[in-house]
Amino acid sequence: MAQLPHGQIAVVDFGGQYAHLIATKVRRLRVLAEIRQPDDPVEMFAGYRGIILSGSPSFSAFGEDSGYTKAIYDLDIPILGFCFGHQEIAKHYGGEVVHGGREWGRASLHIAHDHPLFRGLSPIEPVFMSHYDSVVRVGDGFEELGYTVLGESEGGGHRFAAIGSDRLRRYGFQFHPEVDDTVHGHEMIANFVLGICGCTPSWTMERYLEEQVERVRAEVGDRSVFLLASGGVDSTVAAKLFGLAIGPDRLHLLHVDNGLMRKGESLAVLEMLRALGLGSHVHFVDATDVFLQALAGAVEPERKRQIIGDTFVEVFEREARRLGIEGHLLGQGTIYPDTIETGGTKRADTIKTHHNRVPVIERMIEAGRVVEPLSQLYKVEVRELGEQLGIPHDMIWRHPFPGPGLGVRLLCSAGVEDRENFEEIEPKVAALAAQYDLKALALPFRSVGVKADLRAYEHPVMLGGGVNWDRTAEAAGMILKQVPGLNRCIWNLGPKMPARARPLPATTTRERLDLLREADALVMNGLKRHGLYATIWQCPTVLVPLELDGAGRELVIVRPIHSERGMTALPAALPDALLDELRSAILALPGVTGLAIDVTSKPPGTIEWE
Repeated sequence: MAQLPHGQIAVVDFGGQYAHLIATKVRRLRVLAEIRQPDDPVEMFAGYRGIILSGSPSFSAFGEDSGYTKAIYDLDIPILGFCFGHQEIAKHYGGEVVHGGREWGRASLHIAHDHPLFRGLSPIEPVFMSHYDSVVRVGDGFEELGYTVLGESEGGGHRFAAIGSDRLRRYGFQFHPEVDDTVHGHEMIANFVLGICGCTPSWTMERYLEEQVERVRAEVGDRSVFLLASGGVDSTVAAKLFGLAIGPDRLHLLHVDNGLMRKGESLAVLEMLRALGLGSHVHFVDATDVFLQALAGAVEPERKRQIIGDTFVEVFEREARRLGIEGHLLGQGTIYPDTIETGGTKRADTIKTHHNRVPVIERMIEAGRVVEPLSQLYKVEVRELGEQLGIPHDMIWRHPFPGPGLGVRLLCSAGVEDRENFEEIEPKVAALAAQYDLKALALPFRSVGVKADLRAYEHPVMLGGGVNWDRTAEAAGMILKQVPGLNRCIWNLGPKMPARARPLPATTTRERLDLLREADALVMNGLKRHGLYATIWQCPTVLVPLELDGAGRELVIVRPIHSERGMTALPAALPDALLDELRSAILALPGVTGLAIDVTSKPPGTIEWE
């Protein structure tokens, strides 16, 4: 096959967690996008048909990110900026940006008039915001292409949510068209890439597979690969790709039962790997005791992730020595969200450290000992690649399961109440909840979230008293937008709304993991029984060591979400019949004090709680 043209669209990565998602959206138009760093010399941009500037994790548009290669504006090619990129375009051409007017979540874009960027779209479009700075004035030659209005109950909105100069071919969106919650963002990007930039669709997943097979062969050479195969979608697709590229004889697969797996998971994984024809060198080790010993006493989420990652490598190296293959390269099914959320690009903020991006892995990468053929892909693309590789549909469309397993769903605590700023949070939350006939309880512990591309380690709030899921989810969105210091809302499914909550001392133990496994199995089986497994993208079950009204010791939280790539997510409603079944079964488990549904979007709450 003739070499396809490359480098058609450049995406400048200012460290926003959506930078590679922009590239993904462009690639789904069958146009190749390449990630460029902000300080790349201008010569590296000259051959592109267009440039897209990403968002940034900086709170302000006046920080270090303003030091990028601004000579790109002298190039005679179209440029489109999103969020921070939008603000930079406005500033460069004489506009004004102020720090303030924060927004995250959905808003309504009112399109000022017909324009090629919005060809085929409605006068009002739902868009997704996540920013702190705002454009308040544009320079000469620019016009306002659209403004936003928030929901009627929220009030407010923003001028200059979309700006442009057709003479200069410079455009900006304050919102994020690359995320799925901007419903027609794909069409907006297509109008820029195919229309304004004049790109021709020619890049396909078939071509990507060919390129990756060639790249793996070149990178591995005559060596062999040792892959930690969790049995999840990513490691399974990576295993199949390695098998195609270098042959199963040079591929060793190690499945480690770290004690953090789902109920019956390890046996199912081994059977699956053999069914895929990868059974030549499949190794298994039960390292439950090793991991539990390493995790003993650890409560802080980042510390737990680092321990799990380090222990995986220790087990890998020990088993490699035992098998006599310590010289093999380490293969990983790392995908891009694992990298960007760990702060793996130059300007990305660390939202959470993934087990395959802990320091020991980073050192192995620097030493050239790690091969990651999926590192530029998002989950949906990994699944498309899996289909190209002939992996059965049921195997590649399983729910995503984090590499650290249940270790990031089993929250731990020193038993110390964290009530920082509760004197301000509690009255605000109570007043807003009352508008929806709900009661609210701010919870005295924290979970990981993300706001404006930054890690947010903040408090959850429990809502109760409502019977309507949509109404409760609406209240959650309002509370999270208007009350600082919160990043999650959960909906109480217990028999009554608790008045008090107290965290209890708890670490990672076999007994707590067994309890979480049972609760998780009840949720997964319930989704399958009600025909929901295929329509819900992911549904983590979380265990929190929390005493409610002086009783019990574990709160179970179910997190059903809709998503496509995991970079954003919306809470998914579960039918009343399933909720009733879960109430009955989960509340009967020993030590369970309550049950709740997470009704938080991402952002501000990450999919996993840690």
